[in-house]
Amino acid sequence: MDSLTHIIGAGLAGLAAAIKLTEAGQRVVLHEAAPHAGGRCRSYFDRTLNATIDNGNHLVLSGNRDTLAYVQAIGAQDQLQGPEHANFPFFDLSSGARWNVNLSMGKIPAWIFDAARRPPGTRPQDFLALLRLLRARPHQTFADLELCSGPLWERLVRPLFLAVLNTEPAEGSAWLARNVMLETLVAGGRACRPLVALHGLGPAFIEPALRYLEQRGAAIHLGHRLRGVELGAGQRMAALDFDTGRLALSEHDAVILAVPPNVAQTLLPGITAPASYRAIVNLHYGVAPPAGCAPITGMLNSMSEWLFAFDGRLSVTISGADRLLDLDREELARLGWAEVAAAAGLPLEPMPVWQVVRERRATFAAVPEAEALRPATRTAWRNVMLAGDWIATGLPATIEGAIRSGNQAARFLLRDTH
Repeated sequence: MDSLTHIIGAGLAGLAAAIKLTEAGQRVVLHEAAPHAGGRCRSYFDRTLNATIDNGNHLVLSGNRDTLAYVQAIGAQDQLQGPEHANFPFFDLSSGARWNVNLSMGKIPAWIFDAARRPPGTRPQDFLALLRLLRARPHQTFADLELCSGPLWERLVRPLFLAVLNTEPAEGSAWLARNVMLETLVAGGRACRPLVALHGLGPAFIEPALRYLEQRGAAIHLGHRLRGVELGAGQRMAALDFDTGRLALSEHDAVILAVPPNVAQTLLPGITAPASYRAIVNLHYGVAPPAGCAPITGMLNSMSEWLFAFDGRLSVTISGADRLLDLDREELARLGWAEVAAAAGLPLEPMPVWQVVRERRATFAAVPEAEALRPATRTAWRNVMLAGDWIATGLPATIEGAIRSGNQAARFLLRDTH
């Protein structure tokens, strides 16, 4: 059967689908409207910093099985680096206190019985409240489960799940958090080691994927915008209308739409999608991290939430950052630097060269109402699948969720054609 799959969108979801199909010997054509691949997961050269930076700082955990399989497939597993143990340093700006959350490597959580390995002020019995999270249902928030108070909430649960959900956890989906927890914390420290793309998202996830696909005969068309589609008889898509012209689909051809939700909705009638979004702000400072600075540090009682130490640069990520979108850039940079300098033990003046990167629609709002609107991978059209971190994967809008959605679309197509 001479079938061909057209994948629209070369973000992580589209790349993951292309790799999975290519591994199975399928012919693939990848179309991307932008002049570059990667979508919201990419690296670029910033003239202000005179350095290559990512459009967002991303943390991967060792329990993200689809992500680790993806980098293994494209030969980039050495690009994700982190400690051998599940160790998370924290810094409290208000008190100057520092501590480490050091998880047990096995499934038995012995660490919660050791005061030196759990957040200060917490007791072993405090962790029993997390059993409520494991019983969460799709309509529930953290507030519904009465989890939003106490030292454990303030010093571990809230900062962790604010990063995971990119939504204030009190209003966030407890069910999505539950699913992440089952694959990481419940699985033990071996699934919770923090991994960072120290050389950038591009070298870890994008360039090796493009090389992999090219070496195996996949066609890649960048700067190739899909303007519309033609829906034919028998609940099948009949043609793709690109800015370069119409491309008819054979009866065996398939399409994976790995595009943002608003684009999918303009192409296919009846597609539901989350309607609200949350911003992420990243602050970059052109200064070398001091000796002994951890690759990633959680920050409390501060605007900054996670401090990343890269080669020649310190970067801050702020999740659920809609409140900061209209703040003056220099003021935002100065506020962030005051916190970074305190955390890293660096002088406040002079402030190093800086850059502010604001993503207004970084992810869908991970609230129960939005979760109910996430569509399935399969569509009403037999030869069309959806992929993207906004698809119903059971995970928030993360790297793992994006890759898993692409893998899922590819698996469904492979089942349909065999």
